[in-house]
Amino acid sequence: MACIQSISARQILDSRGNPTLEVDVLLDDGNLGSAIVPSGASTGIHEALELRDGDKSKYGGKGVLKAVENVNTLIAQKIIGMETEKQREIDETMIALDGTENKATFGANAILGVSLAVAKSAALSKGMAFYEYVALLAGKKSPTLLPTPMMNVINGGSHADSGLEIQEFMIMPTGANSFSEGLRMGTEIFHTLKNILKKRGMVTAVGDEGGFAPHLKNNEEALEVLMEAIETAGHAGKIELAMDIAASEFYKDGVYEIEGGKNSAELLQYLTGLQEKYPLISIEDAFAEDDWSAFAEMNAALGDKLQTVGDDLLVTNPKRIKRGIEEKSCNAVLVKMNQIGTISETIDAVLMAQKAGWNTVISHRSGESEDTSIADLAVGLEAGQIKTGSLCRSERIAKYNQLLRIEEKLGDAARYQGKIR
Repeated sequence: MACIQSISARQILDSRGNPTLEVDVLLDDGNLGSAIVPSGASTGIHEALELRDGDKSKYGGKGVLKAVENVNTLIAQKIIGMETEKQREIDETMIALDGTENKATFGANAILGVSLAVAKSAALSKGMAFYEYVALLAGKKSPTLLPTPMMNVINGGSHADSGLEIQEFMIMPTGANSFSEGLRMGTEIFHTLKNILKKRGMVTAVGDEGGFAPHLKNNEEALEVLMEAIETAGHAGKIELAMDIAASEFYKDGVYEIEGGKNSAELLQYLTGLQEKYPLISIEDAFAEDDWSAFAEMNAALGDKLQTVGDDLLVTNPKRIKRGIEEKSCNAVLVKMNQIGTISETIDAVLMAQKAGWNTVISHRSGESEDTSIADLAVGLEAGQIKTGSLCRSERIAKYNQLLRIEEKLGDAARYQGKIR
């Protein structure tokens, strides 16, 4: 087995122009695995800690040189010489060395960068595609399932200045016959939507995740214009809609500040009305991150009709997912590696959700990079869904292009998730 020969981290920039980490892991057989860590704007309070320098004179305090130093010194000293295929042992060693529940000592960004780079170096050493190695780590055989993409084409909330409370309005090509066909449909709808907005005299600049950020009257108008774009592009009946409410972002003093202000029961009634009127198949983070009872009420009311997704509620944390399963809070989990901090814990979270019969959605962050790991993660874990932004901006397109490559490699064996309910 190949062993870790050296580890090095550096500070680079993400898609928002903020600092993040890139980590290289060199093996004694000459293989080099590299990983770039993403960063979120809409973050849950229960996520693992992303370590920032706090020096306001540099990058507004967002530098990650402390995390870089942690990788290059304390972490490197501990795991250099370890066998690269012992992923869980390496991850658990870093967790124990950090010694905190939320990885606050080293930073989840430092630990994840190493964890992911180790896995990628091991895949190269074994001559495997990264999605194949992910499957090996998860105990899955011959992964062939391509995910249905959630394409975030209208941005609101923390991702844009559109004035919309709801953070993401997405299209899902559930009626496509293959990933590549679904990607084509989404792209055609995206460009059609741009033309519709231009004709209405609206801004067609894009938000952090590549979706348009028009100043619409209200959230429902966003759904209406999406339906118009789908119809005009010729894909009616083959596309379903999804929303990330990101309700924690507008929850203040017991009130959800949306559409004039609502309590949890009124917000559920509002979302139910939208589900009855539009082909909504997935709603994420409908309530604040600790409003467990409201999530359970929604899942009981709508869970047989659509996907109720926990993101800020669950933060890819097996402990919170376990509670969500027990309380029937959701029927799906959004999976973000940097919320938990290692690839081993990410795999544990996905397997726990899948065992419970939940859907799993592998997700990007609003601060992304050219790293395509989540595309391989989605295939290797047979997640069935991926959320990686709109149909522009190279850091988003990189993931879609990687899925096209995987689909091509799989050939006739490739399967497409399509419908999610």
